[in-house]
Amino acid sequence: MNHLFKEGSDLNNTTLLLLHGTGGTERDLLPLADVIDPEANVLSVLGNINENGMARYFKRLAAGVFDEEDLKFRTKELNDYIDEAAKEYGFNRDKVVAVGYSNGANIAGSLLFHFKDALAGAILHHPMVPLRGLNLPDLKDTPVFIGAGTNDPICPPEESTELETLLKGAGSDVTLHWENHGHQLSSTEVQAASKWYTAQKNRLN
Repeated sequence: MNHLFKEGSDLNNTTLLLLHGTGGTERDLLPLADVIDPEANVLSVLGNINENGMARYFKRLAAGVFDEEDLKFRTKELNDYIDEAAKEYGFNRDKVVAVGYSNGANIAGSLLFHFKDALAGAILHHPMVPLRGLNLPDLKDTPVFIGAGTNDPICPPEESTELETLLKGAGSDVTLHWENHGHQLSSTEVQAASKWYTAQKNRLN
């Protein structure tokens, strides 16, 4: 998968997996990584689905309607790629924390839904419930931050609260943070995610 990798202060410490929104690039979330943990390794992956010239991580049938079979396939593809990248670059596969926005947050959520050890933790900015009707793996050691919008027209508040409920039901320690900026990723939301990450750092490392 097209990507960029930046080695941090220690390959054995956290690697931030950056996953952009629809139409984004692998460079979009680099400023977030600098705020969240400037010493972390960074693996930023470009979505390899092209939707009318916009990069995405999986196909959709319509706005807000996911192609579930493609989502499952792409989730496994991404998980396998993280395994390969860990071998290539030498970072600790057990200390990968996803930072995803919108479409990127959705596939990060799908990683949590499908694979017990895919992520050590996740920061999900404006995610939806990736799939329903799944038996989630045990996520008691996988803390999650959800950044949501009370007036988000793309990701309704009900999606955020349902995702929180599902993740908590699987044992995850979930923090749900609300903003009032629609689907926009605001600086205050990023700061809240950074504060959460700092508080969780001992668990994530």
